[in-house]
Amino acid sequence: MNSQGEFRKSLGLFDATAIVVGSMIGSGIFIVSADIARNVGSPGWLLVVWAISGILTIIAAASYGELASMMPHAGGIYVYLREAYSPLFGFLYGWTLFLVIQTGTIAAVAMAFGKYSGVLIPWISEKNYLIHYGFLKINTTEVIAISTILLLTFFNSRGIEQGKKIQNTFTLSKIIILLLFIVIGFAFAQHKPVDFWSASQIQGKNEIPVYGFALIVAIGVAMVGSLFSADAWYDITFASGEVINPKKNIPRSLILGTVAVSVIYILMNVVYIYILPLHGHADGKMIADRGIQFATEDRVATAAMHQILGSVAAIVMAIIVMISTFGCNNGIILSGARVYYAMANDNLFFKSAGRLNKKDVPGASLWVQACWCTILCLSGTYGQLLDFVIFAVLIFFMLTIGAVFVLRVKWPEKERLYKAFGFPVVPAIYILLCLLIDIILLIYKREYTWPGMIIVLTGIPVYYGWKYLSSKNPFK
Repeated sequence: MNSQGEFRKSLGLFDATAIVVGSMIGSGIFIVSADIARNVGSPGWLLVVWAISGILTIIAAASYGELASMMPHAGGIYVYLREAYSPLFGFLYGWTLFLVIQTGTIAAVAMAFGKYSGVLIPWISEKNYLIHYGFLKINTTEVIAISTILLLTFFNSRGIEQGKKIQNTFTLSKIIILLLFIVIGFAFAQHKPVDFWSASQIQGKNEIPVYGFALIVAIGVAMVGSLFSADAWYDITFASGEVINPKKNIPRSLILGTVAVSVIYILMNVVYIYILPLHGHADGKMIADRGIQFATEDRVATAAMHQILGSVAAIVMAIIVMISTFGCNNGIILSGARVYYAMANDNLFFKSAGRLNKKDVPGASLWVQACWCTILCLSGTYGQLLDFVIFAVLIFFMLTIGAVFVLRVKWPEKERLYKAFGFPVVPAIYILLCLLIDIILLIYKREYTWPGMIIVLTGIPVYYGWKYLSSKNPFK
């Protein structure tokens, strides 16, 4: 191994669960319900979309627990795919993770932090440019976003204890805040939803009833938002090398974290539909007229809070989202760097990224990640890139769950302190459901599929090229 020093076993069960929960809860839960409502058009099916996403996430977490208990090493999914299939599969995941999945998420979450900061400080705005010269345009929102990425990278480069303290503090804060939101929401809920199960879909300016197979398609398309709002739950597996008793604590943290967040997400949406009407009009003057479907800038949580607190709701929600996104990005930044560290030790990334600094964390890997995130923030392409890789991400999820089946055959005698729940039926159901969603996207949302596959497939020549060049030893 090319690393210097060893990872410190500093993350207990609470810390690991905080990373799961904190990395999952970002800004999605506050906004994506608007798009889901436009796709399914009823309170009941809105909740079904979130429930299916939660069930899928929990099933996946239960299956990942078996892999984590077998291979408690830094790198998580990268390691699982490498061992189950081949180094190429592991690299393609790591390549896509670095290029888009992890870094694009970090950029998007940081930009959400910047945008909501503008509610408190009007100077922070996407229209307020500090530099505007030709193609080089840098606005104050981007400056704030990049500053948070660099700040969190610095803190995490100072050791796992620093990252852990930030994560625990912000995760606890956001959980308490969301629970208060739910309690207050139920206490003040006055709207009684009607036509609970009458599904419809917004197409242009029209709302068209959907049923049968069309409803299945609508649900599949709508789940894009809810699945990404529940994403990053597996990030703790990337940091397996720093978890105390990882064979037990990682599976436990995955289950505890995903169940907790799934329940919170469902309750948040129940609050939405009992405070706001689901149907609305894009040109509605009042918040109730716009409904969940057309909440201003899709800020459903802000609209719901406004019905309770009035105009001060915008400020309150801005603070809540800032706390949520800051804590979310800390967990994602902390964990993502461990994948590139593992890749570097397989000679599939810059060698310097495979070394630990004096604080026993992969400092170089953290800063390489931060540099690419900065470029994505300035390019403005992070949101589009994340849309592109939805299809590919689901393929990687299926491959990882499939790794449970492969390794049961490949390593029958390997110690498994934890075994996938309901194997083989439950993991197989997960794979089939993900496959169904991917088929729906492939047929009805092609803009989400082919670009993402191209991004993944570009990793094949990069893999062989890197292996050839690394044999010449140029990436020290």
